[in-house]
Order: sequence, then C-alpha cells, then structure tokens
Amino acid sequence: MRTKHVNVLIALAAFVLFSFSCFCISRMTQTSNQLINCRNHILEFKEKILRLKNKTERNRQELINALSKMKYEMTQRENTSTDLVEKKMNTLGKDETVSNNTFEVLKFFFPHLRKVGRIYPDVIIGKEKTGVSFALGISTVSRGNQSYLKQTLNSVVSRMTLSEEKDSVVIVSVADRNEDYLKSVVDMITKRFKRQLKSGSLEVISIPAFFYPNMLHIKQSTEDSGKLESWRIKQVLDFCFLMLYAQPKAMYYLQLEDDIIAKKRYFTKITDFVHNITSNNWFYIEFSILGFIGKLFKSEDLTDLVRFFLMFYKDKPIDLLLGDIFQVKMCNPGETPEKCAERNKQIRIRYKPSLFQHVGIQSSFSGREQYSKFLSMNERLSP
Repeated sequence: MRTKHVNVLIALAAFVLFSFSCFCISRMTQTSNQLINCRNHILEFKEKILRLKNKTERNRQELINALSKMKYEMTQRENTSTDLVEKKMNTLGKDETVSNNTFEVLKFFFPHLRKVGRIYPDVIIGKEKTGVSFALGISTVSRGNQSYLKQTLNSVVSRMTLSEEKDSVVIVSVADRNEDYLKSVVDMITKRFKRQLKSGSLEVISIPAFFYPNMLHIKQSTEDSGKLESWRIKQVLDFCFLMLYAQPKAMYYLQLEDDIIAKKRYFTKITDFVHNITSNNWFYIEFSILGFIGKLFKSEDLTDLVRFFLMFYKDKPIDLLLGDIFQVKMCNPGETPEKCAERNKQIRIRYKPSLFQHVGIQSSFSGREQYSKFLSMNERLSP
C-alpha cells in the first residue's frame, strides 16, 4: 500500500516537473522570439536611421549647392548693377523692365504717341527699385552756368537714416534735350552718389524727346511771353512723366525740385507725421508752403492727378491746377465757399514749419531770376 502511494507521489512529481519544464521551455521560446523581434526592430531602426542620415546628407549637400548658386547669382547681379552704374548711360530697349502699362495713359491725350509703340525713359541708371514706402521725385533742367542739383541731392540723401534710405527711392528726372547737360548730371551723380545708386535708393531717368507734343500752335502775344508759356507747359508735362514713372514704386510720392535744401531730419519728420495721421481721407500733405514743392501724395492717386493735369496742361501752371482739382473733386455743387474751405483744411493738410528751403536764384526759365523763399526768416535752415 505504501509502495502504491510512493509511486503516485513520484508520478505526480514527475508530472509537475514535466509541466514546469514545458512552461519554462515555452517562456524561453517566447523570450527568444521577443529577443529576435527586438533585434529585428533594432536592425530596422538602424536602417531607418542610416537612410535618414543619408537623406539628411543629400539635403545638406543640395542646400549647400542651392546657397552657392544663390550667392553666385547675387554676385552676378551685383556685378551687373555695378557695371550699370559705371556704364553711366543705359538706353532701354522695348523689351526691358519698365512696365508696359506705366505710360499708356499718355496716348489718350497725345495722339502722336500712339505711333511710337511703348513709351519709356531714354536713360535709366539704378536698380529700378520698387516696393518701398516713399518715392521722391526731382525734375531737373539746365539753368545755364548755374546748377543747384548737387547741393539739393546732397541734402535730400544725406539727411536720411540708413533704414529710411532702404525704404525709399529718390528719382532724378532729366527733362532737358541738351545732351551735354544730361551727361554732366550722369557724371556728377555716378561719382558723388555711387553708393546710393548701387543700393537702389537713387535713380536717374531721362525723358525722351518724342514725348513732348508740338507746341507751335500756342498763341503768342510776344516772343518772350510765348517762350514763358511753352516753358510752363513743358514743366507740367515733365512732372506728369515723373509721377507716372514713380507711381508703381512706392506707397507715397513726394514732389521736390532741383534747387531746394532739405531740413535736417526732414524725412523722419515726414514719416512720423504721415504715420500719426488718424484719418486716411487726406488729399495731399504740404511740407512746403509755396508752389508744387514738398507736396506728398498717395501713389494710388497719381494716375487721376496726371489725367487732370494733362486735360488742362496748356491752361495753368501745375500748382494752380492742383488747387483746381480739389475744387472739382471735393466741393459739392451749391455748397458754400466756407463749407468747402472747411473741408479743404481736413484733406489738404499743412505741416509746419516748412521742411524745404528754396535756394535757387537762377530760374529754369532762361534769363529769369527768382528770389522767393519757402521759409520765413525765423524758419531759415542752416546749409
């Protein structure tokens, strides 16, 4: 009997040992499979890391190549721009970069321009900068042996900060058929203002002779009066051409002339004043009290202004036409002059004191002298 019990216990123990062995073998097999799976995952991860490393290296190499290409292209453009400045006179062809639509409005008023194809400036020096806040236009013609342009440009350009210079472009428009005067202006600017030309903050354009209509039909009471009338008519057209060229370049356009001195920090004062105006309903801002100088316009309004000036360019000087366009656009029929004048103060804003000193004595009209100043005695500027 005891032997039977012993045998049962031995069989039970053997079964337990066998079961435990099977369990252990099963767990070992599972662990082995897990280790194999883990190893496979590690190998797969290593392969992914290796592929990613190779891809990163390729991307890095592509980026290096792209940067090298960009650097090369920038160097080429800079060299091209430098060559353009040193070349001094670059006559544009019909396929170059001035917008095809910039001057199309002129063909509506001048039938003779409909036969010339695209209208464009004869000479452009600079980078044809766009996308800035301010364009400053300076129209210049020969004054015989006297010239104020260098003095004017020096004050206008040197009294900007570098950031203001970056956000603006000064455009000198040579409106004179005298090739010697054009060459003298180009030589002076390329020598004295080479850095501004190279950065794109200064440009020189020349108005083509074919732009001007035949003015011989103008009634002349005397020879001198006829010449004066022709001079005034041409001046209106000169400003119109310059405005159209500047219009797509900037948000605002400031009209200057070639015989003024800009006050110290004038540009900072202009930008601060414009940015602090709460209403956007202004027509123009006067930063000088006389004539057409120092008038700031929104560039989006320039095309309408030019259209109005061209309708009446034979009748009045441009500063008087500016007053007329206000009457047409802003004064309601039957409105009292007092009410219109009150609106005038709201949309024709005057900044005080004036920011520009008129220094020219020799007029751009041959043989005429002028002594008017844009500032009172208490507002005179240091040279």
